[in-house]
Amino acid sequence: MIAGLASVASTFAPGPLAAQVPLAPVSGAGLTVTPAFEGWYQNADGTFSLSFGYFNRNAEEVIEIPLGPGNFIEPSGLDGVQPTRFETRRHWGVFVVTVPADFGDEKVRWTLVVRGKTFSIPGHLRPDWKIDALAGEAGTGNTPPVLVFDPNGPEARGPGGFVTGPLDATVGAPLEIAIWAHDDGKGGSSVVGARPDPPIDISWFKHQGPGDVVFGAPVAQIASEGGQAATTVTFGAPGEYVLRVSANDSSVSSAGHAQCCWTNAFVRVRVTS
Repeated sequence: MIAGLASVASTFAPGPLAAQVPLAPVSGAGLTVTPAFEGWYQNADGTFSLSFGYFNRNAEEVIEIPLGPGNFIEPSGLDGVQPTRFETRRHWGVFVVTVPADFGDEKVRWTLVVRGKTFSIPGHLRPDWKIDALAGEAGTGNTPPVLVFDPNGPEARGPGGFVTGPLDATVGAPLEIAIWAHDDGKGGSSVVGARPDPPIDISWFKHQGPGDVVFGAPVAQIASEGGQAATTVTFGAPGEYVLRVSANDSSVSSAGHAQCCWTNAFVRVRVTS
C-alpha cells in the first residue's frame, strides 16, 4: 500500500479553479481538496523522491476519499501511497512517490475527484523544483529530525521516511505505539529570539483506512537531544490502515519551500473485529 513549492492543481472541467489560497472567505464545510506538488530530492541510492501535499479548503470538514477512481496516482504502478483522509487546511510534504534514477522527463500525476470536480497535479524532476529535504536548509544547515520505532531499528529522515508493520489490532481495543526521535537542534536558529534547540513536535494522523481512528495522544514534544513519545490508537472498523507520524523540529520552518524540517514515518496496521 505504501511504497516509497505549492503548485496550482489543474482541473479536467472547463475553466480554471483556484487551488492553493482562496480569495473568498474560508468556509467550515462544503469546499474541495486539491493535491499539491512540493518538489523533489535525490536519495542515496540514486532514486528520486517526489513530495506531495494537499490543501483542504474547509476550516472544519475533514474529507475522506478512498483509493480508486476518486483518488489515484499515475502511472498505476506508483498508486497507493497517497492519503485517503484529508485534514483541514494546508498540509505540506505528506508523502512521497519514489521514482527510478533514469526517470528523466517523465511525470507522476495525482488526481482527486471532489464534489464532482476533478483536480490533477503533475510531479516531475525539473531542476528549479529541487528541495533541501535531506541536505540541510540553506543558511542554517538545519536537517530533519530522525524518527525510529525501535532504538536499534532503521531511521527515517525527510518527508519520505519509511514504513513499518503491519501491526495487529482489534476494533475498539487501544493499541500502543511508541516512537523515538532526535534532532540536530538547528531548527529556528535563524529567527530572532528563537531557541537554538527547539523541541521536536510529534503529530499523529490517519493516512489511510476504512474507519474512524482515535489517538490517545495525537500530539507530543520531544527534546532535540532525543527521547520517546507514545500514543494509543483505537480503530472503529476492521480493515487495513496506514498511520502517519510527523516529527517537525521548528514551527517557523514548516513552510514547504525547503522541506528541511520534518520527517514522516508510516505504520501499517491490520484491524480485525
